[in-house]
Order: sequence, then structure tokens, then C-alpha cells
Amino acid sequence: MSRGDLTQELLHASVWADGLVTSAGIPVYDMPLVSVGGGLGSFTLVDVLRVRGVAASSMRVLSTSDSPWQTWEYLTRVSQLPAHERIRSDSGARPDNIWGFPSYAAEEAWRERTIKPLLQVFAEPIGTDFYSPRAGHVVWSVRREADRIGYWEMLAKGQVRMVRKRLGGGYFTVLTPPSGSGPTKRVALRSQYVHLAVGYPGLKFLDDLQEFRQRQGERYRVVNAYEPHEHVYEQLTKRPGVVVVRGAGIVASRVLQRLMDDRERHGLQTQIVHLFRTYVTGSHGPGPFMRRKGGDGWAYQAFTMPKSAFGGQLKARYNRAGPEGRARMAALVAGTTTPKLARWQEQMRRARQGSWYHPVQAEVERIDRAPDGRLVTRTRSAASAAMQYVSDFIIDCTGLEADMPEHRVLDDLLRHGGARPNKAGRLQVGPHFEVLGAESGGGVLYASGAATAGNHFLAVDSFLGMQTAALDIADDLAARGFCKGLGPIRSAAQWLRWASNRRPA
Repeated sequence: MSRGDLTQELLHASVWADGLVTSAGIPVYDMPLVSVGGGLGSFTLVDVLRVRGVAASSMRVLSTSDSPWQTWEYLTRVSQLPAHERIRSDSGARPDNIWGFPSYAAEEAWRERTIKPLLQVFAEPIGTDFYSPRAGHVVWSVRREADRIGYWEMLAKGQVRMVRKRLGGGYFTVLTPPSGSGPTKRVALRSQYVHLAVGYPGLKFLDDLQEFRQRQGERYRVVNAYEPHEHVYEQLTKRPGVVVVRGAGIVASRVLQRLMDDRERHGLQTQIVHLFRTYVTGSHGPGPFMRRKGGDGWAYQAFTMPKSAFGGQLKARYNRAGPEGRARMAALVAGTTTPKLARWQEQMRRARQGSWYHPVQAEVERIDRAPDGRLVTRTRSAASAAMQYVSDFIIDCTGLEADMPEHRVLDDLLRHGGARPNKAGRLQVGPHFEVLGAESGGGVLYASGAATAGNHFLAVDSFLGMQTAALDIADDLAARGFCKGLGPIRSAAQWLRWASNRRPA
């Protein structure tokens, strides 16, 4: 093993002494706070801390990404939400603006010299669909704020290998810099505080699709909506084809809209088979105050969570509930849903009338390859005989994988860092998103985003959820003397700096 790399002693020790690291030849750099991830979760925390007076030189963001929006922009683009399309988010949910004012709708109205976005907000959701910002608008606003707070001064490129407790308090975060960028393979950042915002470990394939891809080595005809699959749409413009779509959430609805848009725009003959595991026929829920609209197979909800989950009665009830109660509530209000948008509903109506969109409720038993190379999906259903569907492509829209053992840093934290899983299989965190069991002397390890689902706050995997976590973490850090409080005077002064695009002070 070369000098400057992890030794067997380091790999097996859960608590590292300073001398143990330096004796391995790993350079050690002191930094008060380190954020691991480099996506919107990391960005939101350092943005809040900059607003609260923390210098950029006191924080580092460790990431393989070039920008905080890179992964989010990639996922939205490949799942058929390019820059000009509108995402599933509220007008006031702004990662770049903790005050939420002006909202995305107000800013869009100002930039485009039109009152339409404001009228939509005033009329939603009865007179019109909920307003939501364009994906490109979100990226533009985050880029502006990143420049304002000096994000690029805080970014350190590389792959984080692990976070280990330090003897005497705090943590060592081991980073593998880009090849050739330094004299050693690893470097270590010694810090009092660490924040994890690592997102999802990877793609989630349904078991039968995963088995088929491994058995056949198939990556062209069977695709996940979160991986590049533009070739599917390109091939369908060249010759008629059949597509099987799996899933019933926002991504499935976007993929269907893309297929339908292309069919109408180019005069195609594409046939769509849509397989539902659960087919929703109408409104559903346990009572009149906990009901969700539904129909034609879909469960409808404007956002990933009801608005009351972010700051209303549902948030308070969820916070008070125990682990079992939270699991039940999460199953009721979260789950697989999509917005009920008027234009898309009209497309679906025409598609059903034209008999080229075929919704089916069934369980898939197996995927095989036909003699001509196409795909055969074999299904079973309690309501009908077994069926098989021959298609040119299968698009899996069932989501992202979130199991902690699939992520190297989270798995190491469970094995060596004292962290423990909650009832939802994610990190167990306290009221300020501190990872319970991972304390190290006066050091604290925080987490936000998807890895913290199932704790005291329901909507963690959202713009507002990441801001809520960042504000709670900042409150705890303020109590520990790391940053300033955010009273009305400082808040107003910092908003004026934001509005005039001046650096935080």
C-alpha cells in the first residue's frame, strides 16, 4: 500500500487518533465545518450559514459534482423535465432564498413582463393548476446565489471515502481527490462539524427488470427513466413501435407526456402499454380530511407532500407521533402520486379514445426476449387471465434507490460511526437533524435529505425540506457558537443584500 493511503489499522479503527492518520502519510487539513455531497442539500446549508455570518473560509463542500445543481439538473432532464418545463414544486420553495420572497411566480412575472404567473397563484388550485417554476429558472437562481455566497471558494472536488470519529472530539473526513491533483491518494479534513447530504445511492430497478438486464446484458431496450434514454424516443420517430411504461408517479406521467407529445408532433404510430401495480379508480383515504383525488389508475397530489406537511397541522401531528405512527402517516400522505394537470389530462383522454394508450393493472411475472429481439412482458392479474405484451422498449419509472447499505459513506457510518437506522431504514436523527449515536466529544454530525426520512419531519426530500433541515441545523450551530442567530434585524439586512446581489456579511 502506497504512503498517503488508508492502512488496515485505519480501516478497522472506529475512532482515529491524530497520529494514526499522519503516520499513514495522509495530509490533514483543519476546517471547522465540512459538508459531504455537494448537491442542493449541501448548497442550502452553506447558504443559510453564510447568511448567518459564517465565512466561506470556514466551510468546505466535498463533492464529485462541478456545481450544486448538476445532479438535480441531470435527473430532471433525463426524466423528461428539461429546462423549459415546470417542475413539481411550490412558488415559494426557493433553495436560493430562505425567505421565499419574492416567489418564483413573482420573479417570473417581473422577468417576463407578464402578470400570468401571479394570476395563476391567486387562482390556484380551484381556477387553475398549481403554479410551479421552470427547471431552468431554478438552475439560474441557484447559480446566482452560488456566485453571491462564494460557493466556488468552498467547493473541494473529490470522492468522499468515509467519515470517522476523532479521538478527543470531532471527525476526520477522508477525501480521494481527482487523480493527479496531489501527491497522495487521500487527504483528510479534520473538523468539529460534519454535514451529510448525499442524496440517493443509485437507481432503483424492479426485481424482474433487474433480473432480465443481468441475464441478457440488456441496456438498450430496458431503461430506467433516471438514466439517459433519449434513444428510445429517437427510434420511435424512425419507425412505429410499442413501449411498456412501468410506474404511476410524476416521472411516469412525464414520460407518457413526452411519448404523447412526440406522437402528436411527428404523426407517429407509437402504441403505449402502461402497467399499474395498483390501479386507483377514485378518491381514496381514511376519512374526509385525509383524502386524495384519484382516477384512471393514478393517485393525484399537487406536490410530493400536502402543504401542511411543511408547516401546518400535519407537520405538528407527524412530529408528535411515534415511529409506528409516523410510518402509517407517511404511507397515507406520501406514496406514489402525480399532479393532475389539465393539458396532460386532455392528452390522456385523447389517447384512450384513440386506442393507442392501454392502461393495465397487473403483476409482472417475467420478462423474456422474443425471437426478433423484442421484449415479452408476461403478467398475471386476479381480475383477468395471464397476458403477455410484446414491446420494443420498457421504461421503468419506479424511482430511485435509497437503501443506506448501498452508499459507501452511509454504510461505513453504520458500521463504525455509531449511527443507527430508524424504522424507515434511514438515519435516526434528533430534532436538529443531528445523527444520533454519531456524536464525537463536542463534535456533531448532521444529515439532511433522503437519508433522514422517517424521523420527526415528513418532507425531507424537497426544496422546503432541505431548507427546514438547514435552518434547524443552523439554530443548533448558533447555540454552539459557530454562527449568529437570525433575528428580524439581521434577517432584513441579509434579505436586502440578497435582493441587491451583494455578498453576505
